Amino acid sequence: MSKPSSRSTLYRLIEAGQLAHKALLVPLLERGLEPGDDAVLFALGRSGMAEPDLADELGLPLDALDARIARLAERGLVGRQAVGPELAPGLALTERGIRIRNSLADNWAQLEEALLGELKSKQRKSLGGTLKRFVALLKL
Repeated sequence: MSKPSSRSTLYRLIEAGQLAHKALLVPLLERGLEPGDDAVLFALGRSGMAEPDLADELGLPLDALDARIARLAERGLVGRQAVGPELAPGLALTERGIRIRNSLADNWAQLEEALLGELKSKQRKSLGGTLKRFVALLKL
C-alpha cells in the first residue's frame, strides 16, 4: 500500500479545507468571538427561534448551547424575545448581532469568490454537487 501523497486530490482537499477554515476564523477572533459563534449568528439571522430548536439545528446539547448563548447575550449580540406564531420564548439577534452576522457573511462571500471566482456558474454548481456527495459518502 502506498503512503498518502501531497499531490493526491484528497490531500489537497483537506489542505484547502483547513486553510479556508483558518481564513474564516480571522474575523471571528478579531471580534472576540469563538469558533462556532458564527453558526449561532447565522441560524438566528434567518429568524428567531426557541433554544431547543436552535440546539437541534446546530447539533448541540442544550447545556453546551446555554453557555454560548449567555456569552453572546453578554456581548449584546443575542437577546431573548417571543418568536414564531405562538410567540414562544426564544432568541433573536440584536441590531449589533445583525451587523456582525452580516459582516461575517460578507467575509464568507468574499472568500468564496476569491476561491471560486474563476469558475463558471455551471462549474461551481458541479463542484458543489460533488462535494455534497463526498460529505454524504463520508457520513455513512
